[in-house]
Amino acid sequence: MTSDEHPTLALLRTALLSILWIGLLGTEAELLLLKHTDGRWQLFPVILGALAMLVLAWYGIRRSAASLRSIQGVMLLFLVAGAIGVYQHFDGNVAYEKESDPSLSGRALYQSAAMGATPTLAPGVMVQLALIGLAFAFRHPQLTSKGSKS
Repeated sequence: MTSDEHPTLALLRTALLSILWIGLLGTEAELLLLKHTDGRWQLFPVILGALAMLVLAWYGIRRSAASLRSIQGVMLLFLVAGAIGVYQHFDGNVAYEKESDPSLSGRALYQSAAMGATPTLAPGVMVQLALIGLAFAFRHPQLTSKGSKS
């Protein structure tokens, strides 16, 4: 990516950036196809994905420390959104299972909720994308004083 980076690291950064783009595009498409747009909580990952793509496009145009810091910031938001999403999916499944079968409780309730209609771990993709983005930006030469340009 930059001339002062070892070619292998530059190749790995390029691969991580490509994987991040593919993951973002796929996730956005899936969320939109599933009509994951009912209310602000469902819209949040859609909007966050669009924001991530805008920040990545900015990085592609400018390759600046500011754009890299923005990528890191958006990826931290992805971590938070993923954790909140897993909780919300699971909580929604618990409520649905309780309504469907009021006799369910304890382990049986939580097991049914974990395997419920709303995929409990699906928001984990946000965490995976965040880790890819953070790995891409980790110790990036543009973030050092000699490689930094705004």
